[in-house]
Amino acid sequence: MLREWQKECSEAALQKYKSGSPHFLCLASPGAGKTMMAAEVARRMLELNLVDLIIFFGPSSAVVSSVESTFSNILERNFNGGLGAVGAAYTYHSLMYFDKTFWISLQRHSVLVIFDEIHHCSGGSLDNANMWGGEILAQVQQCASYTLALTGTPWRTDNTPIVLSKYTDPDGEIYCDYIYGLQQAIVDGVCRKPKIVLINSNNLVFSSDDIVKKFGSISDFLSETTASYKSIIWHPEAMKYVLKVGCEKLCEIRKTNSDAGGLIVASSVEHAYQLLRILEDEFAQTATIVTYHDRDALSKIAYYRHSTTQWIVSVGMISEGTDIPRLQVCCHLSTVKTELYFRQVLGRILRVNQSKNQEAWLFTMATDELTLFSNRLAEDLPEDYKILQQQSDDWSFPAGGMVSSSPEFMHRNFINKVGELDLKLDFNEVNTSDIAFSDHTKQLEMGSLYKQVIDAFLFSTV
Repeated sequence: MLREWQKECSEAALQKYKSGSPHFLCLASPGAGKTMMAAEVARRMLELNLVDLIIFFGPSSAVVSSVESTFSNILERNFNGGLGAVGAAYTYHSLMYFDKTFWISLQRHSVLVIFDEIHHCSGGSLDNANMWGGEILAQVQQCASYTLALTGTPWRTDNTPIVLSKYTDPDGEIYCDYIYGLQQAIVDGVCRKPKIVLINSNNLVFSSDDIVKKFGSISDFLSETTASYKSIIWHPEAMKYVLKVGCEKLCEIRKTNSDAGGLIVASSVEHAYQLLRILEDEFAQTATIVTYHDRDALSKIAYYRHSTTQWIVSVGMISEGTDIPRLQVCCHLSTVKTELYFRQVLGRILRVNQSKNQEAWLFTMATDELTLFSNRLAEDLPEDYKILQQQSDDWSFPAGGMVSSSPEFMHRNFINKVGELDLKLDFNEVNTSDIAFSDHTKQLEMGSLYKQVIDAFLFSTV
């Protein structure tokens, strides 16, 4: 059964295609059901004999696997690229490996090409395009009769234009053919109402070269020292505290929803295993781990989706488009602190299901950026919602935790161009263990930590 917005959007796309315009851009909140809407457009296009084939491109192998299943069910035909299939789904990364015969064969047919999370592909022209955007401009655009672009976060951290998109002049805002924002999704009951918990400290003590300095917040500590954010999220007691409050919330939700799950977004493979150890040893939680080094990652995700395991710890594998509706708690401990990535991670816990309790909680650190992003969500909310801030009782850390350095890769081009969200093992894979990340070992006492709840979705009776 299609949601009302999916019906409206698919009809709008068909009308635009029939009018002679070949491109349609849909902006819909993460978790709203963009894939189902796209499958409906594909079904109608085939039914009306407007196209012969459907090609889908997505940001990750996990998304592609889910799309193959969804499109096969909706279209009632194989969608695996095999003999007799009506189409296929590929990662953006695979664009780099198609030969000329692939593109020539597509030119013999009328093709609808669907781009999921199109913001990964940039370029107003070949001169300023990234690798994926360049392939779309040079190859896909030449053989596609129609294109359907989907996004939940219609901007890029490098401020380059999204491929195939139009922008208003002079303010430079992206033009969308259909918009279904978080505000409307919450009102319609399509997405959950999340609460964001910012973890802070009022007494950080930093020791370096016989100098001892105290700081009243994580923000002050990061702005007034050369220490990295990693020194916070790798601190043993900081990790333990974030996981502690996350486990407490998940336990509370599971009293009603016995299969509710939690997601932990780690900064690196080594970090993920540290967090997994704390979950299992300190809090007796059941958990699985998936990383871009794991050849069984997709099967693990599929198993977790329908299991009752409490937690899944991820490095670059469960992000935008990954559909696990039972996820209701997230501990965001990645070193990537862009608004785009923050909203994508938040989207993993927004998908509604049939469970009685539809709470969604995200726990992260109170840096300037993450605090700003949390409060900015209010711009997308219904007018009868408000922001509530609440401080819990302090919880003290033991003093003197040591933070050790570890390999890590933070180069933005890796995420934008090679694809931390993808790295299909069929292709030459980037080995992040070969890329060193240097950070001086520092001594940091976390002091007293406290929680601040940004409840931007609490109904106001005022």
